[in-house]
Amino acid sequence: MLVPVSFVLSWAACGIVRFVSLRAGAMDTAPMPGQIKEASRPVPNTGGIGIALSVFGLLAAGLIAISASDRDSLPRWAEPAGEHLAGMKSMLGMGWAVVAGGVWLHVLGLIDDRRPLGPFLKLAWMVAPPLLLAVFFDTRLLTLLDDRVGGVWLSIAVTVFWFLAVTNAMNFIDNMDGLCAGVASVAGAMFLAAVLIGGQWFVGAVLALLVGACVGFLVWNRPPARMFMGDGGSLVIGYLLAFATTRTTYIDPQTPVNAWYAVLMPVVVLAVPLYDLVSVTAIRLSQGKSPFIGDLQHFSHRLVNRGLSRRAAVAVIVALSAASGISGLLLTRANAWQAVAIAAQVALLLSVLAVFEHRTERGGRLG
Repeated sequence: MLVPVSFVLSWAACGIVRFVSLRAGAMDTAPMPGQIKEASRPVPNTGGIGIALSVFGLLAAGLIAISASDRDSLPRWAEPAGEHLAGMKSMLGMGWAVVAGGVWLHVLGLIDDRRPLGPFLKLAWMVAPPLLLAVFFDTRLLTLLDDRVGGVWLSIAVTVFWFLAVTNAMNFIDNMDGLCAGVASVAGAMFLAAVLIGGQWFVGAVLALLVGACVGFLVWNRPPARMFMGDGGSLVIGYLLAFATTRTTYIDPQTPVNAWYAVLMPVVVLAVPLYDLVSVTAIRLSQGKSPFIGDLQHFSHRLVNRGLSRRAAVAVIVALSAASGISGLLLTRANAWQAVAIAAQVALLLSVLAVFEHRTERGGRLG
């Protein structure tokens, strides 16, 4: 239910925002000093407003409805949810923190879309939401280490690093029409399937809203794009994916097998955007450039340089994301030997990509 509602709201909101942006001249901006971008097109880069509105608007409305409800006053159609009402009320504080953190990053993105900020200022701003969630709402990774490594600080640091990695990975991959929203839709759907199997309804609601918002935006962003999401959208998408993967419980306590490897599911599902983040960072560092200054050396650009059309490059990356995503979903229910096979499959996939890129020259000829 939440996916189609979010889809319709995102589609409609993006259409309205596009109309207003065209009138106001809120188009894609020129690159900052040292940055290399595609030739500017007269396309609004405000689509993130529609994405943020559909996710955080609906989430806030749900939080208000939950806080104002009690089990005895529920309408007949909502009575089945009564047994979960107490649990939902216990999530209100964290829910508002998620909204606040997302709006914080959305505003950061909107400012950067209009007047590019320095990378370190953006990075400092991006630390605040995950730090808030980790310190005050126990949204942390590797909590099993708390009693072994001297407290919660290692877990907090790992959590903040993960948020920054995923948020920047989705920001980096927003470099071609339909790419970021397409990859996010696939990854979000895989995570949604995993949390619904585990009965984690709050995280499931966040992911359902995100998937619907991304697909609604894709109506306007599919090639040739009539609207870009800008940092106001990509930062929000990365933040929500990082939050969902941090809050998800991957190991079923009722399972007799010690399936610790299930915690690697987010890395497997997000393997392709993380590959882009790591590879383009390594390329820039090897050239003596800052990894935070944008250029045209992302995975998608490298595929185009090797002979694919832009549409084909986007389709290949989304398909690869679906392949790794299915592997990640299977990892949560795999036994040990199956987990090894899944890990080998994903590692082989990324290795083949890396070897292919290393051994080919511009234009697709083998080196």
